[in-house]
Amino acid sequence: MQKIRNIAVIAHVDHGKTTLVDGLLKQSGTYGSHEQVNERAMDSNALEKERGITILSKNTAVRYGDHKINIIDTPGHADFGGEVERVLKMVDGALILVDAYEGVMPQTKFVVKKMLGLGIKPIVVINKIDKPSADPERVVDEVFDLFVAMDATEDQLDFPIVYAAARDGIAKMDMSEPDGDFKCLFDTILEKVPEPTGDAENPTQLQVFTLDYDNYVGKIGIARIFNGRISKGDNILLAKADGEMVKGKISKLIGFLGLNRMEIQTAEAGDIVAVAGIETVDVGDTICDPANPMPLDPMHIEEPTLTVVFSVNDSPLAGQEGKHVTSNKIRERLDAEMNTNVAMRYETIGEGKFQVSGRGELQITILAENMRREGFEFGIGRPEVIVREIEGVKCEPFEHLVVDLPADFAGTIIERLGRRKAEMTAMVPMGEGFTRVEFEIPARGLIGFRGQFLTDTKGEGVMNHSFLEFRPYTGSVESRQYGALISMEDGVALAYSLFNLQDRGVLFVNPQTKVYKGMIIGEHSRTNDLDVNPIKGKAQSNVRSSGADEAIKLVPPRDMNLERALEWIEDDELLEVTPLSIRMRKRWLDPTDRKRYAKK
Repeated sequence: MQKIRNIAVIAHVDHGKTTLVDGLLKQSGTYGSHEQVNERAMDSNALEKERGITILSKNTAVRYGDHKINIIDTPGHADFGGEVERVLKMVDGALILVDAYEGVMPQTKFVVKKMLGLGIKPIVVINKIDKPSADPERVVDEVFDLFVAMDATEDQLDFPIVYAAARDGIAKMDMSEPDGDFKCLFDTILEKVPEPTGDAENPTQLQVFTLDYDNYVGKIGIARIFNGRISKGDNILLAKADGEMVKGKISKLIGFLGLNRMEIQTAEAGDIVAVAGIETVDVGDTICDPANPMPLDPMHIEEPTLTVVFSVNDSPLAGQEGKHVTSNKIRERLDAEMNTNVAMRYETIGEGKFQVSGRGELQITILAENMRREGFEFGIGRPEVIVREIEGVKCEPFEHLVVDLPADFAGTIIERLGRRKAEMTAMVPMGEGFTRVEFEIPARGLIGFRGQFLTDTKGEGVMNHSFLEFRPYTGSVESRQYGALISMEDGVALAYSLFNLQDRGVLFVNPQTKVYKGMIIGEHSRTNDLDVNPIKGKAQSNVRSSGADEAIKLVPPRDMNLERALEWIEDDELLEVTPLSIRMRKRWLDPTDRKRYAKK
């Protein structure tokens, strides 16, 4: 029987989970001396590298002495909370990372609640102790208070604390000690995390907690072996969540070490492996022994709270920049996404229209950004929250929102959120002129708020939110205050006409940008929409004017990336997404059509 420990690394977004896993991989001697390794090696996807956030939970394993430690790096953002919950069921211990200055954040609360409920004993790692404003003692008290508030058991409250600066590979058990390496962290894991329960002699039981896909072998289920042994070529029974039993055969068995995956012949209770060959495998399914099937409890997967409609691009510039433009291609891509992404769903709601549901705006924009990089061209509508009927009452999702901002701006933000039906629940000074304010707000109130929030706090505010619960519907919520500047002609925008338009509001386009009738080229400085002509050139005559031509000075346009644009648009507007551009447009391009629909 090999000596195994299974741990998850959980924390709020940007508190250093992936960097810590890097340190564990390096200091355990898992990499050979010849291997070149990038920073944050576990964030393998291009978007994860750019944004510095983890989107998909990933697992790795390190050898330390004669032990194998399976480590699962989890996402910290609230939109991917479902992944964290599933991962925690697969491990026997958890490293909870908390930033030595920021302290306990909404996502920390969310993951701690899940972890304590499952009876897992944590190891608390206070990270980033090298920050000039770090205050580890205050943060330890905050963590303890959080555990008490979440009804932790006596055993869970007696947690070991490790102080670390993961980026520099430093860790120590006491702030007064000199800096050491991660040896104390490894020793704490081996000492405090219990060995996996289960016996290799019992009938086989594996539960799948995440999915992968390979073009050669098809769907891959990453699973923990709770009991028994599994070998390549075994015949098995797959127990689905609805009780259906499917026969199958393991065509490939894959083990993990460092960043490598290698084919193995057999594995036994306690280990985490990947299995291929079962096409219908899903998250939460149990792989069991056909002679003695004993399925485990299926997992609860968090319900989506937002929907957005993806449609075929039908603008006048359609098909000029993208490779994949037809509804069949979009459907195939969404099918492929649903193969591995359990938190998302989609359904066809009309000719070339697909309603995609997910946990939040970030999750949906990441799918859209990935599709656009793969050469897709499509339209997206404004996100809407999913409204449910619970016991005859119309209910909508509420979020727990935490904002950290300079104290001078607190009044403005509290007033703005009040108009969006938010209720303030707490306000705490954070030191250094910053204040933390907590709210409970309908998810609808957060759509389109981030841009406004950054403007109001001069870019210094930080906002984080996590799903709270469904509550009765609160009525209408204030949305965008300003109208749009809409092009009334097809053609190419000219500097002369843009110069004359910039008094009317903020522009989104540069000179020489292709525009079409009904396309939004800027934000009006008033509440109504305004049709403008951005392609009018200067009239040339053969009469010399007495004064020289005025120099045309253009204010740089506002850069609208995918997230900003999706937050900005209203119900009667669409986002046109292509590999090269992101354009905003009215749903009905013709002004007379717009008036007719507005009356309806």
